[in-house]
Amino acid sequence: MNEKLIKRILKQAQIPELLEVLAQRLSQSDLQSLLLEVYRARAQSLTPQSLLQQYEQNRLVQPAAVSPIQLLEFDQLAYSVLPPSFDPLELSPVCPFGTTSSVTPLDQNQSVTTIRNSEVCSDSTNVLALECARRRRDKAHRATEIKLCASHRLLRPQAPNKPGTFPHFRIFSLVTAGRDRGSYRFEVAALAEQLEFYLQLLQTTQQNGFRLGIIRVHLTVFDEIQREILKAEVIDKLFQTYDAVEFGHTCVQQQEQRYYTGLRFGIYAQDQAGTEYFLADGGFTDWTQQLLSDRKERLLISGIGSERFITCFGEFS
Repeated sequence: MNEKLIKRILKQAQIPELLEVLAQRLSQSDLQSLLLEVYRARAQSLTPQSLLQQYEQNRLVQPAAVSPIQLLEFDQLAYSVLPPSFDPLELSPVCPFGTTSSVTPLDQNQSVTTIRNSEVCSDSTNVLALECARRRRDKAHRATEIKLCASHRLLRPQAPNKPGTFPHFRIFSLVTAGRDRGSYRFEVAALAEQLEFYLQLLQTTQQNGFRLGIIRVHLTVFDEIQREILKAEVIDKLFQTYDAVEFGHTCVQQQEQRYYTGLRFGIYAQDQAGTEYFLADGGFTDWTQQLLSDRKERLLISGIGSERFITCFGEFS
């Protein structure tokens, strides 16, 4: 948040300690009660005309540009190739306050915080990680890997206002949670399964009228030993099945990345004109390690922008 803006607001309010009172001295429940009353009082002053003006000017509330029928057809294709071990969930529009900022390096202002101590979902993989941790905290599930997926609309207020970007958009996301099995066995199995899902999905979209050109998978690995294992056990084996797909990998220092640990992958595809688009993103994170206070926990997250895919590659034939 702009520091000059905050200083101006405090000066105008003539209450220098206002920010400290609201942020530190009030409990979460008392702050919620206070803000609910503030916005109730403000809502009474709204007119139908001012409401319409807000709707016209606020890009966060505008309808999606992509047809819901197209999104539904994309989801149907995705679910048709989804491995049966994944459990699909319909997520809530909101999640606990701090869901993103408490386990990632992202700022809280990248989410829309509500006055009811929650936030609008800005990343479904964060919420799926919470669900994985909840299930894995149950001793009955500790020996079982948890695999979840969701097709969910996300809201990100900091999204740039430029062509091809949207303040809210739909993502089809996967998470695989489990425990370290040694020798990168969890990592190999989880990564191979998720990558194959995306490659099968893109192959299926091609068969249903989407005109994709070259598909490319790139892995960024933060450990040289892990890179060699993943190349031999994942990339080389997938290439035998998907020989038209380009596979690449690089090894970098871990400190160059803060969001992912161990590995990050990206999936790209070209259109008929040769323009390449970034479609899917994923990698290993330490979120369940943080949530469960257990360094042996492992989590692979990923997602593909269904809205972006349809925008970039046209509609179903």
